[in-house]
Amino acid sequence: MHVTGGARADFYLLASERFRNDPLRVVCVLVKRAFESGAGTLLLARDLRQAEALDDALWAWNGHPYLPHQIAGSDDDDCCPILIAAPGQQVAPRGIQINLRDTPVERVLDRVLEIIPADEDAREPLRDKWRLYKSWNIALSKHDM
Repeated sequence: MHVTGGARADFYLLASERFRNDPLRVVCVLVKRAFESGAGTLLLARDLRQAEALDDALWAWNGHPYLPHQIAGSDDDDCCPILIAAPGQQVAPRGIQINLRDTPVERVLDRVLEIIPADEDAREPLRDKWRLYKSWNIALSKHDM
């Protein structure tokens, strides 16, 4: 585990119906905000299928003219501001990491964003992450989306 000073974790609860019914939509909103802030963004997908779904969602999303992104694995990964990584892909951490995996982010440089599903039964791993990040002295906050 590696944490830089001032690191924080933001947990986004899928509270509104539009996000509960389309959870990748909240990811697109968060990616847009990160891109507009100028921060490099790493999307940590649960698996390759989800990485491809994120890629498709970002291409199809109409909330921004274009969010420059790609799935990790090419020589120009470092040049792309928004990188999507499936497990097993070796990628450098970025300032903002959107974590869709069950495991916590081991290397938090600036911010990690976690998505809290609407389904109460699916929230326990997020509670564990909250406690773990807190034990690492990472500033925590929760947002309703």
